[in-house]
Amino acid sequence: MIYFFLGTKAQLIKIAPVMKELSDRGIEYIYIHSGQHQDTISELLNNFNLKQPDHVLHTGKDITKPFQIVYWSIKILLIALLKKKSIIGNDLKPVIINHGDTLSALIGSVFAKITGSINVHIESGLRSFNFLHPFPEEITRILVFYLTDIYFAPDKNSFDNLEKYSGIKINTCQNTMYDSTLLALQSNYSHLIKINTKYTIISVHRYENIFNKKQLSKITEIVEKIADRIKVIFILHKPTKQQLKKFNLYHKLASNIKIDLYDRQDYFTFVKLLSDCEFLVTDGGSNQEESSYLGIPCLLLRKTTERNEGLGENVLLSKYSQSIIDNFINNYKQYRTSPQRLDKSPSTIIVNEVLKALNNT
Repeated sequence: MIYFFLGTKAQLIKIAPVMKELSDRGIEYIYIHSGQHQDTISELLNNFNLKQPDHVLHTGKDITKPFQIVYWSIKILLIALLKKKSIIGNDLKPVIINHGDTLSALIGSVFAKITGSINVHIESGLRSFNFLHPFPEEITRILVFYLTDIYFAPDKNSFDNLEKYSGIKINTCQNTMYDSTLLALQSNYSHLIKINTKYTIISVHRYENIFNKKQLSKITEIVEKIADRIKVIFILHKPTKQQLKKFNLYHKLASNIKIDLYDRQDYFTFVKLLSDCEFLVTDGGSNQEESSYLGIPCLLLRKTTERNEGLGENVLLSKYSQSIIDNFINNYKQYRTSPQRLDKSPSTIIVNEVLKALNNT
């Protein structure tokens, strides 16, 4: 049996097309939800027409604050092990699929090892080679690599980064986010946000950007500067909204008539908004990927990135340099590229290989 161990919205978005591929083939799977994120999970499943989780290990508020993480992680792993019998039962060939660089991926990988399951890691091999950027994701990735049996790398660089780790390595030549973005674009889903003028989208949420007052203040200044030129749609992750209020920066943005603040949107709505925007300003790796598939100019508010999608084409890494940021804002149209189209779906490659491994065990 195939099991998915997921906990965050970002994980679910990228794993959804793999689940859908299995469902379309009539192949059953078990969905274990760690509960790291609760909000909009059901909405996302409805977007992709997927079933609700079979097992939920935590219910309550989203785990977003650093001090919650350690306690929560230990608790969820213990709960998963206590529920091992009800989750896996007498399955002699369990294959557990984990994704990305979240704490849920690490917990799921430890759970896979303890239960003797085959641990599959999707979006494997990404490295920034800087433990603090992004933090704690870079550390989490390395730990997961040591616990993985089958690695699915999204590109050649990621594939090469896995050379020293034992196990089966497969290059899917692109991220599953490509499939997710395509599914959202092809849907008949009608988003509720209507923008009648040219606009940019801004979305920041990384630890290094929002939990330091000086850094978040700089980002607020960037947002205001952009708003002097074009309408801003600022999509607020919950931690971002909390930190803006904590540092007394929220009202400053909310009172600017050229800035519209929105809570995080469901995935299909966001993709449709993104596809129509002039440019994107973000610190999110997934957003970087989405923009590269759509050809949308993207300014990355990070010192470094583990992802190669769009770099040197539609994506400009800011390194927090004001001159780079100003250059992008003034010349963003130069970074627009043609939308990507792949011959083979990354999710199809993954499902084919997972089924092959399952049949060979």
